[in-house]
Amino acid sequence: MKGRVYKLVDRAVNYARIKSPWILHLDVAGCNGCSIETFAALSPRYDLERFGIVSKANPRHTDILIIGGAVSRKIKNQLRRIYDQTPDPKVVVAVGSCAITKGVFHDSYNIVGPLDKIMPVDVYVYGCPPKPENIINGVVKGLGIWQRKARAMKEKQKEHKEESKAGSKEDAMGKGL
Repeated sequence: MKGRVYKLVDRAVNYARIKSPWILHLDVAGCNGCSIETFAALSPRYDLERFGIVSKANPRHTDILIIGGAVSRKIKNQLRRIYDQTPDPKVVVAVGSCAITKGVFHDSYNIVGPLDKIMPVDVYVYGCPPKPENIINGVVKGLGIWQRKARAMKEKQKEHKEESKAGSKEDAMGKGL
């Protein structure tokens, strides 16, 4: 009985998680233009919450990372740590020219490089600064990628579970001989 209740609760939680991803917005360095536009996209005027998206401040509760600005030497390790703390499946959205190509900071000594040298990036939102509509479009694309990753992860767990059951049955049969 407990197993059935657990499966039902687990299914409900996974369904709710797919329908309501949580995002974390990080502005690592730069002019803050991308940050202002991202906050505009999160505002009631553009209403990113209509897609079920909720903004959170903790990477351990986040599904989608929205990162804007150039990656400096000081923030590189902390940014990688935040990426590692985010649970799988996760999606990274690089917002703005600075995050994608170092932008106007391409000759700066303290800028490490584009974001995809530090972590894998799933969606690129171009612009300096990008319009809120483009940021919303990028987040919606990231949402689709995140849902595909979640389904693939679920199927992989199911296959692993079936393999472990088959292996335990073979072990039991082998001991019985």
